[in-house]
Amino acid sequence: MARRRSSLGFLGMFGRSGDLRELDTALRGVDLYPALVPEGVKLTIVNLMKDQWPNDPPSQAYPPVAQLFGYCIAGPEAFERANGHDSMEEAEQRIEGALEAGEGFDAEIVLLALHAKLINPEVVERFGLSSD
Repeated sequence: MARRRSSLGFLGMFGRSGDLRELDTALRGVDLYPALVPEGVKLTIVNLMKDQWPNDPPSQAYPPVAQLFGYCIAGPEAFERANGHDSMEEAEQRIEGALEAGEGFDAEIVLLALHAKLINPEVVERFGLSSD
């Protein structure tokens, strides 16, 4: 079965694809304004998600992705203020797990934030991240 493609829309005539709208909604849910994330990065996120699920990612898959990505962008303090201590700790545990494993979906999301130069410097320092 061919994978459904994501669409940014065209000149306001065609709408954004559902997966990008769901990601935007999930990003808003963690207090990250979607316009701050370049469209190419969002397309990469949804394509990584499509690699994880044989069909389209389910709606409940978007909030955890937004949580991890939002933490990477906002940094620990701002993320905790907006989302609470438990959510911050969960994101940090996911990053630690990704670093221990050295691969996997969470590692790809963190690496994407790092390569896109969107990652908060405090996150880089706290976890000793580099793109070597």
